[in-house]
Amino acid sequence: METTNVVFAGVGGQGVLLASDILADVALRQGLDVKKSEVHGMSQRGGSVISQVRFGEKIYSPLIAQNQADVIVAFEKLEAVRYLNLLRPNGLMIVNAYEIIPESIQYEKVPYPHDILPLCSRKTDRVILHDYTQLATRLGNAKALNVTMLGTLSRYLSILEDVWIQSIRARVPQRFLELNLTAFSEGRQIVLENERQNSQQFV
Repeated sequence: METTNVVFAGVGGQGVLLASDILADVALRQGLDVKKSEVHGMSQRGGSVISQVRFGEKIYSPLIAQNQADVIVAFEKLEAVRYLNLLRPNGLMIVNAYEIIPESIQYEKVPYPHDILPLCSRKTDRVILHDYTQLATRLGNAKALNVTMLGTLSRYLSILEDVWIQSIRARVPQRFLELNLTAFSEGRQIVLENERQNSQQFV
């Protein structure tokens, strides 16, 4: 199996680290070698959080080089742009259509990249842009957005759904388990809906 490189990026409090922990656990359950790194600095103040997960037959370094990420899972639009340099050409981007305006932009009056699709198109046309925060809120808790995004990611990795569910059951507190299992299922459904819409465009 070739090495798979996945970047999770967001801000403090969005569940970036739990998402990367679940993916690492899923890969381990598949019998793969896994390395994970994270940087979460001022996470409690809404600072940038990034976690990198690499898995395959044998992994020697936890860090993903520039232009080597197969997937970027961005929990916020600015974070998608911030780490775009890590994505390989024509890699996959799963982006939460949600905006958190950082203080640096507010004070310095730097423009926020509201329309990120043109920026992403410099690297790839494979972008899933969806309001996962709104979806998770509708399900009962906005904090479930991380597992919802994992549901979408799971459609693009050759790992059985049951393995993902085993890991979610092991990592999520019992009182939030049913919510997160539903969130995971809804995230998987997003991919099917996108595929259906794209196919209808060519009918």
